Amino acid sequence: MDATSGLFFEIYSMDDPPAQKTTASSSSGEEDFTVFLMELLIKLLLLFLTALKTTQGSDSCNEVKHGHGYPYLHEASSFSQAEEEGFDYIIVGGGTSGCPLAATLSRNYSVLVLERGGSPYGNPNISHMQNFHIGLSDTSPSAPSQPFISTDGVINTRARVLGGGTCINAGFYTRASQRYVKTVGWDAKLVNESYPWVEQRIVHWPEVAPWQAALRDGLLEAGVAPFNGYTYNHLYGTKIGGIIFDKDGFRHTAADLLAAGNNDNLKVLLHATVERIIFERRGNNVYWRRRRPTAVGVEFKDNSGKRHRALLNGGRQSEVILSAGAIGSPQLLQLSGVGPRKELKKLGIPVVIDNLHVGKGMADNPLNSIFMPTKKPVRQSLIQTVGITHPGVFIEASSGFSQSPNSIKCHHGIMSAEIGQLSTIPPGQRSLEAVQKYKREIKKNLPKEAFQGGFILEKISGPLSHGGLRLVNGDVHTPPVVTFNYFSHPEDLQRCVYGVRSIERVVQTKRFADLTVNDAYTMEALLNMSVQANVNLIPKHTNDTASVEQFCRDTVTTIWHYHGGCHIGKVVDGEYRVIGAARLRVVDGSTFNKSPGTNPQATVMMMGRYMGVKILRKRLGRAAGV
Repeated sequence: MDATSGLFFEIYSMDDPPAQKTTASSSSGEEDFTVFLMELLIKLLLLFLTALKTTQGSDSCNEVKHGHGYPYLHEASSFSQAEEEGFDYIIVGGGTSGCPLAATLSRNYSVLVLERGGSPYGNPNISHMQNFHIGLSDTSPSAPSQPFISTDGVINTRARVLGGGTCINAGFYTRASQRYVKTVGWDAKLVNESYPWVEQRIVHWPEVAPWQAALRDGLLEAGVAPFNGYTYNHLYGTKIGGIIFDKDGFRHTAADLLAAGNNDNLKVLLHATVERIIFERRGNNVYWRRRRPTAVGVEFKDNSGKRHRALLNGGRQSEVILSAGAIGSPQLLQLSGVGPRKELKKLGIPVVIDNLHVGKGMADNPLNSIFMPTKKPVRQSLIQTVGITHPGVFIEASSGFSQSPNSIKCHHGIMSAEIGQLSTIPPGQRSLEAVQKYKREIKKNLPKEAFQGGFILEKISGPLSHGGLRLVNGDVHTPPVVTFNYFSHPEDLQRCVYGVRSIERVVQTKRFADLTVNDAYTMEALLNMSVQANVNLIPKHTNDTASVEQFCRDTVTTIWHYHGGCHIGKVVDGEYRVIGAARLRVVDGSTFNKSPGTNPQATVMMMGRYMGVKILRKRLGRAAGV
């Protein structure tokens, strides 16, 4: 599939996008069986997906040659504790928040970043937009994406690469609303200084693709107004947002922000898997047990399996900062003894701090999508246009990922119909052979229209349905069990229905009629087609399009906006310090009660910069040159 093929439509003209954006954004057996089934499904996916070979990219990651251009990057196996005097800051996770945080702190202090994945540089599946789905479907041991399946039956993925989710996402960039900033309690002035710091380095304005232009016009015709033009700001109506792909389709990630750091103070270790935080209780008097546990370092394992200890330098304000994401941070806190006492003791993990809230209150923005066949192939596009509605439903679109004959035969990971087909098979009969049979006997006979067109997506902001995370054992390599409880709250289901009805109005507009073959398909037919190709492991119903509510339940997927598990006021305080501990913070999306904006990556990167500046100003004074 060529990213430029299929350009058969007239490009809709628009005013030139602004060169620069300056406007500020104002235990039961059942549980054991669930774990067993999840592990079995992941093994099945690994067996099948590692066989993926296409001309678009490579399953293997061509690692960067460390040193040239990236002097701060090192393999974890190069770490020698004897040579280290300790660090002012140890950041666990070189992801969306960890990279800007490290770059900022390194301007004045020594920083060690421990990233469990490899480098994004030199990997075409990360760098090139046309390989987006290939990067997601690569689940080999060194791949940047690591699959997990929630107990809800929804296939998801965690980033395992320097740069985190910015390396494997759809690249849309949009700020949080002013209301969100105020609710969280952030300093609005510093927020409005921190966003541009990110934007100047990695964000671009898109050349609007035909499918995205059609969505824009369809949204406006359907009443999702006004049109707000090109803007990073979160405004009701329809807009074109920023992207982290440049005009050549090359991805720029949070890892690029490390270049703004001080190379003399910054060290990033790749393939460094942190296993636990090291605590000690300071003081020698009889009341030592009453003193707060103090983080003094971490234990990690390198790519060869050797264990190391990285320690803080003993400075009064030195800290360990977790930026391992909504899955990694609560997981690592629990592995280190910070979490619910009963659950930790059951797994033989010594309790350091008893906190019932660690890993609780997690949520994911539920996504439902409708496939739209087109008269001709459409140019590939990821998210560029968004409709922001007052009920908290966002309408977006993507196109052109399955348009060639070879692509029809190709496996597309979490975007592939043959995984969805597993959901129609009883759990005991799910096997590699069943997937192969579907691919051999059914998929090849689907009409070409099923692989020619685009998706219109609706997702819910701030779902009221929540779940949580729990450990299976004390091994960091064992994925925790995650539950999001999609649509368990009736209001979420009502909003999904609103979103689907909104899409129905959009696809009936003249603008989409010019592109699609929707005159040959009723809305029920479109819903049925979307159900058949849906990618989750939720059992389908024979009447799953008889009601929109059932369609929502049966076809829910993720858009990778999961958050929570380390909420402010429950696990961390207002400065993101872990409650009950000293010299330990969490700075990432696990602290969010609600995912910000229509895509959280802008705000998570901003948050890393924001907290870095706040920490420096506290140590150096407000005049700190950051």
